[in-house]
Amino acid sequence: MENAKIDSKELELFEEKTKPFSKLMMYYRCAMLEIRTKLDVFNTELSLESEHNPLENVICRLKSPASIIEKMNRKGIPVSVDNIERNLNDVAGVRVICSFIDDIYTLSDKLCSQDDIRLIERKDYIKNPKPNGYRSLHLILEIPIFLTEEKKYVRVEVQFRTIAMDFWASLEHKLKYKKEIGKNAEKIAAELQECAAEINRLDVKMQKIHEEIESPQE
Repeated sequence: MENAKIDSKELELFEEKTKPFSKLMMYYRCAMLEIRTKLDVFNTELSLESEHNPLENVICRLKSPASIIEKMNRKGIPVSVDNIERNLNDVAGVRVICSFIDDIYTLSDKLCSQDDIRLIERKDYIKNPKPNGYRSLHLILEIPIFLTEEKKYVRVEVQFRTIAMDFWASLEHKLKYKKEIGKNAEKIAAELQECAAEINRLDVKMQKIHEEIESPQE
């Protein structure tokens, strides 16, 4: 079977239409790299000062075009590059996994104190967990990216969690989209709430143990 021939004008029109979106996604990728670099620098500096690495892992992700369109439709906003940039704060997402709860606040405070970063929104679901037990610190930040011919501020959602919080959130996310759960949904939700409370108790206990190791009493 022969490959279908591509009309050059049609291809040119397609590229012209998609170029603004591709450029916007490039902005978001660059912004995530800027955030990651800053976190790596903080981690290196803090580990030298205290012989402790506060940063366990950093995961970057971009929303897929389908997810972006679905969210814009849900909000009743016409899909355009300008509207995406103006109305969505979570197209670029950075998940920061820390060892201890105190590490979350240390890294997030250092990130927000940078003179080139703008804090747009802060939601502390660690001190004020969601009803289902979810815990995490969410920041919406604007960070500058330096391109060949311009400096541009781009919004990124940064989520800080401990290893245990991240494990819980990953499991909860998987179960949320399992259609076969059926009648067990309420039971599983209650069990997850119990697990979230237990995880928080362990996180607090591990933090205290870490402090005792770092500053042993005479």
